[in-house]
Amino acid sequence: MSINRQLPFFHEPEHQLITLQDGLLHYYPSFFPPQEADNWMQQLLNEVSWQQEHIIIYGKQVPFPRLMAWYGDAGSNYAFSGNTYSPKPWIPVLSTIQSRIEAVSHTTFNSVLLNYYRNGQDSMGWHADDEPELGRNPIIASVNLGATRRFQLRHKQDHQRTATVDLQHGSLLIMTGPLQHHWQHQVPKTKRPVPARINLTFRHIFPPAQIE
Repeated sequence: MSINRQLPFFHEPEHQLITLQDGLLHYYPSFFPPQEADNWMQQLLNEVSWQQEHIIIYGKQVPFPRLMAWYGDAGSNYAFSGNTYSPKPWIPVLSTIQSRIEAVSHTTFNSVLLNYYRNGQDSMGWHADDEPELGRNPIIASVNLGATRRFQLRHKQDHQRTATVDLQHGSLLIMTGPLQHHWQHQVPKTKRPVPARINLTFRHIFPPAQIE
């Protein structure tokens, strides 16, 4: 893994370019100033319709270790972990954050998956965002609010090849290129006492007719 410090162009925030074999990440540690990030988090806690979703494991219904919500354009349905999610309509706070992310990523997003980690025991296991409806080389923009949590990556073919990014309050991580085809990522549990964290992953869902 190599990390290069990128100077901002015009109004673009300073960021780090993280180069992996078969993948690329852009990390903006302070994309949102602290006060603005605080405001976003409080609004999201109050205004998002958080749900406790479940997954079927060995025939048994098990709750995901976090709360979730799916918002987006009408028709941007998303299927993962054996479930299909239909989006709730955009709310103003999400549309505002969406515009900020699109401006820096030069990408149009039509949906966002939100995860609410209530404490260090909430987590997300190893996976890749490689569902067909995300397109061939999906661009995933991840906004992080609240507690700093460790974001781990491992190569699908060689689990000894790893990378780690500590995602801090107000940061933005953009995953690009073929990364989702070659790497998995997770947010593991931690025994450290950490406050709540909200993560928003903006993505573009393609309609069935456009899926290769």
